[in-house]
Amino acid sequence: MNSPVPARVRIQDQAPVRPAGVTETTVEAQPLAAPELVFDSRGVSIFYGAKQALADVTLGIRHGQITALIGPSGCGKTTFLRSLNRMNDPVPGFRIEGQILYHGHDIYGSGVDRVEVRRRIGMVFQKPNPFPKSIYDNVAWAPRNLGLRRGLDERVEKALRGAALWDEVKDRLKDSALGLSGGQQQRLCIARAIAIEPDVLLLDEPASALDPIATGAIEDLMHSLKGRFTIVIVTHNMQQAARVADRTAFFSLETAGAKPVGTLIEVDETAKIFGEPRDPRTRDYVSGRFG
Repeated sequence: MNSPVPARVRIQDQAPVRPAGVTETTVEAQPLAAPELVFDSRGVSIFYGAKQALADVTLGIRHGQITALIGPSGCGKTTFLRSLNRMNDPVPGFRIEGQILYHGHDIYGSGVDRVEVRRRIGMVFQKPNPFPKSIYDNVAWAPRNLGLRRGLDERVEKALRGAALWDEVKDRLKDSALGLSGGQQQRLCIARAIAIEPDVLLLDEPASALDPIATGAIEDLMHSLKGRFTIVIVTHNMQQAARVADRTAFFSLETAGAKPVGTLIEVDETAKIFGEPRDPRTRDYVSGRFG
């Protein structure tokens, strides 16, 4: 049960987790790494009942960058993405081992409010899912529910501008969002996510259902949002990962056990993943030999 203490206070006041053997003095003595880690997942394994979906993922997500998660179907990359804002919690039998630290705080720690986690860490899904409401009401929905009613018109405009959609819809804000094209609907969903000014955007194959022109618009939008937001994207399109991502993490299936289990194989700068991967499994995947 969630505590009545405001979630923002709980997350900020929770003691950051330091690596074993590192004292406060040694932390202060070390030069600050740039860019900082927004997420630091440590030995993360995920289960749905008796089935293990993901094994021992240790991965850092850097502030202000785009990180792409690539790999064959069923390797756990979307499961991992959804774990970053606790979207897996309602799934029957879901269980997580290890830690996911967000700015040094365990998002699965006791007393952390999932609603507050999702306010800070927004998500856009594979298929555009606008509400059957007006364009304006779609963007205003979350701010209204969070009590952010002051300056709502300006907030809606800022979000639509941020999603590169304002000029296309400013004269029809009261029209149904369902009348927008697929690419416009996806950008509207991004506007809806950034209207509450999150820290992170999680994008689950945001262009997989779009035509090449709309896909290009989504990729341009990601470039424009980078720096303002930390972005993590799942994509099956390796060319897209190469075009938009600063860093790329390759997931695959570990087949040594009784049943295949998803795991992280390699993470590095995108140019290195596609040009000089360290692991032969990564090389085989990005060269098209499997997957």
